[in-house]
Amino acid sequence: MSEDWQKLDAEKAARILSEVNPQLEPVPFSMESTTVRSQKLPFYKGYELYELTDLSAVPGARKYAIYKAGDVNVVNWTNQAIYETNEKAPIVLDSNTVVEYVKFFFNYVRGRHGRFLIIETIDDIRWQIEPPLQGRKVMQEMLQPVTLVSQDSDGTYNLLAFMVFKDSLFRTKVHVKKDGLVSMSDEELKIEGMPVLQDAAA
Repeated sequence: MSEDWQKLDAEKAARILSEVNPQLEPVPFSMESTTVRSQKLPFYKGYELYELTDLSAVPGARKYAIYKAGDVNVVNWTNQAIYETNEKAPIVLDSNTVVEYVKFFFNYVRGRHGRFLIIETIDDIRWQIEPPLQGRKVMQEMLQPVTLVSQDSDGTYNLLAFMVFKDSLFRTKVHVKKDGLVSMSDEELKIEGMPVLQDAAA
């Protein structure tokens, strides 16, 4: 996912919050203490991703929503909000946007046992204990960015990605249908028992 977040001015932030707040559980965010940032989603026309951070809570509370005026889809860490937006928007995928969509999907979807975190460089890994220099070098040479490999006759995109799940690094094929449905196959374990920080996305 891009880190190209744009902070909204107070007036626009208040307008977004007035639409998003009715859908936030368990409590709405305070207008006075919430920062709102946005970034574009190139595979959706008219929708942006919004990050709402309320610093009045301890620890600070953070929520995400896929939004366009009149349509709020709060990210609940399941694929439901994304798939519903795919249908409504509708999603438009091509060879340029499908990689960004895969990164977005796995960043904001959490399975019953945790998230599959896409790893493109060793600096994407959240270490508890940094590996020795030689270990870093071997891992970095193994890793590669999410790569589009082919497209099937039905329009399905096939990509290769490296991911961390819990304490293991593996390489997998990722398949994305034209409607944005995502699946994985051919998972190949590369390293297990890594000293990484456990994911706490939700």
